[in-house]
Amino acid sequence: MMDTGLLVLRLVAGLLVAGHGVQKVSFRLGGEGLAGGVEEFRRDGFRGGRLTALAAGGGQIGAGLFLAAGLLTPPAAAVAAGVMTVAVTVKWRNGLWVRHDGYEYPLFLVVVAGVLALTGPGRWSADHALGLTPWPGWIPVTALVVGPVSGLLTRAVLHRVPSAAEGAAGNARTAG
Repeated sequence: MMDTGLLVLRLVAGLLVAGHGVQKVSFRLGGEGLAGGVEEFRRDGFRGGRLTALAAGGGQIGAGLFLAAGLLTPPAAAVAAGVMTVAVTVKWRNGLWVRHDGYEYPLFLVVVAGVLALTGPGRWSADHALGLTPWPGWIPVTALVVGPVSGLLTRAVLHRVPSAAEGAAGNARTAG
């Protein structure tokens, strides 16, 4: 039964993370295309434009699909946790609950990725079929740390201070 539970968890979480990435770079799944992804990152205070949107979207798509398949699970979990940690930092100012655009959902995906790194993908996974499981204990623990830390570093490196005009426009939007 545990393997069935891990399979369901991997499929749902992995496909949600991948779908989140698809939205960043395309018009699929309600996305606004790459230009929309670039604009979202700009609004959220990131520099890097297309490269940032492509890296984030590609990381989410790849990590999500790898998690869903149970392939290279600890590194995939680290990437998923990293990109979703960035989302937590963006939504932090809105509080916890998703109803107010809070960080509840991305935090949940960070935790699920961490759990999958620690537990492994289960028997019904590509890792198991390829003989990669069980992973040596230091690998899941490293993934558990590297994912969120890389997300925080990404936020620190790519965050930009909005210009006076952008700050005024943002203040006008939130005042009404």
